[in-house]
Amino acid sequence: MTPLITENDQDQLHRFLFEDLGIRGEIISLDTSWLAAQANHQYPDAVAEQLGQALAATLLLSATIKFNGTLTLQVQGDGLISMLVAQASEQQSVRGLAHWQQQASAEQAQSLFGNGRLVITIKPEQGESYQGIVNLEGDSILGAVQTYFKQSEQLKTRLWFAINEQRAVGLLLQELPAQQDEEDSWQRIEMLANTITQQELLELPPEQVLYRLFHEEKIRLFEPKPVKFQCDCSKPKVEASLINLGHAEILSILQEKGSVEVDCGYCNQHYHFDTIDIEQLFSEDPNTPSPLLH
Repeated sequence: MTPLITENDQDQLHRFLFEDLGIRGEIISLDTSWLAAQANHQYPDAVAEQLGQALAATLLLSATIKFNGTLTLQVQGDGLISMLVAQASEQQSVRGLAHWQQQASAEQAQSLFGNGRLVITIKPEQGESYQGIVNLEGDSILGAVQTYFKQSEQLKTRLWFAINEQRAVGLLLQELPAQQDEEDSWQRIEMLANTITQQELLELPPEQVLYRLFHEEKIRLFEPKPVKFQCDCSKPKVEASLINLGHAEILSILQEKGSVEVDCGYCNQHYHFDTIDIEQLFSEDPNTPSPLLH
């Protein structure tokens, strides 16, 4: 494989294939989208590390599936991180957030997730959703996802992550379904991949990462796909959720606080509704009862 000397690619998913082996791979690099996911959240370093792993993992996993829809990775636990969720689409858009115990006990502070579970949900635009659930083993997204593959999938899969404040990078290797008997090849490629350092993943362009690891292999590198941070929240969606809460519930919030304030946890978009907004919203809802005349 001939190394390609290019400028450092940003926010891109690279897919590659070992042409003489039954193994495929992906490298994800997040820069602008990673910064957008952290914006205004002030995550502690340990929480940000796991969120970066989750965003990278979700994009890597969604790229191994041919479907139109979303793949969501969610972790719930009783440790420092109480909830973490990342979601990617087939268009390589991604979003995610994490909640953590700001007043964590000494026991919670010693464990990122504690007792918890990992849930991976694949929701196609058409057809039924699929959900896989495994108990958390290990104190990282990396350990949780690899446990998921051991328990839920038949294909050998390995991941490597490198996260800092500016970048989140992930590398995935996976055997192809028709080549599950090539144990020696898998072990050799896995051993080579294990020599990568976090600094190399963060600093080297994907082409150079592949050359550094597998320069004696015949690799086909596909055209990269752009990745972007994108939240699908909108005022109509927020209004629909308020209608679902019911007129009486929303009126009680108005009476207590004077307005209804809604913040999106993914992108920090703020939505404000005053009394006039609420009355207009429910007057337009056909399910809202008309006021009684006395």
